[in-house]
Amino acid sequence: MTTPIPETSRLCQQVIAEVEKAVVGKRSVLEMLMASILAGGHVLLEDYPGLGKTLIARSFASVLGLDFKRIQFTPDLLPGDITGGYIFNRNENRFELRRGPVFANIILADEINRASPKTQSALLEAMQEGQVTLEGETRRLPDPFLVLATQNPIEYEGTFPLPEAQLDRFMLRLTVGYPDVDEEREILHRRHQRRQEEVSLAKVTSAGEILKMRQAVEAVHVDPDLEEYIARIVHETRGERHVAVGASPRGSLAFLKMARAHAALEGRDYILPDDVKRFAVPVLSHRLILQPEYWLTKQVNERVIAEILARVPVPVLKKGS
Repeated sequence: MTTPIPETSRLCQQVIAEVEKAVVGKRSVLEMLMASILAGGHVLLEDYPGLGKTLIARSFASVLGLDFKRIQFTPDLLPGDITGGYIFNRNENRFELRRGPVFANIILADEINRASPKTQSALLEAMQEGQVTLEGETRRLPDPFLVLATQNPIEYEGTFPLPEAQLDRFMLRLTVGYPDVDEEREILHRRHQRRQEEVSLAKVTSAGEILKMRQAVEAVHVDPDLEEYIARIVHETRGERHVAVGASPRGSLAFLKMARAHAALEGRDYILPDDVKRFAVPVLSHRLILQPEYWLTKQVNERVIAEILARVPVPVLKKGS
């Protein structure tokens, strides 16, 4: 059974409103995260320490009614610390499976770039296939399954850059950003008023309800002209002089999924060009591999995407299409 789009939109807005009790002034980020949950995609949160990345992940898990596990990535973390493994039970004289923290609905991979590439790769199968293989046996992960990973963009000592194959598996890369003065004052005021660290949040949905809401996204109509618009934007990334490797077809599919999810979040059963434009940078920026001479230049990816959006003609949709 599918949740109707109007009901899906209502539940999404209710979830975001509840999370905003804990997270102040980040409506756009919360909407994108909610859309990614509807689209079934993983998210990389890249920003400075102390901006609420962990709080956002924990709050969403609580409000959505999902099982939540946090993994602190460190240089000595091993793949088995994530996936689990078989432990010998002396009392019963047999091996039994000890499931790792990856067996949860929402995984917070905190400071993911601090672990070695071998450990980072333990998440690849989980993120792409929704399963892990232990001792030759395939184990399905809970559905829905979402990885929210964080990394600090200013600390490079003792870190391992994420390989392109893993970056490509994140549907979005988002930055939270600093609050303005009024928002920061509101954060202080709320903390003073509640007299405790934890924010009490109400559960709005469940795992089963989220799966029904995802079915509603599949009913969102996409005009053929908008399909071509997405394809042209992604294709343009492959011919840019600043770019060594452009976005893959996985990027095109992520574009489509996010546009449809955002339309459903807003209560529409069709997408608009603005749905595509809104997600251009979050969907594409981490998928572009720049030419070596631009590796140390900040925000080149964003400028390239902005130039592409400026020159690719926006389709004019026919009334009723």
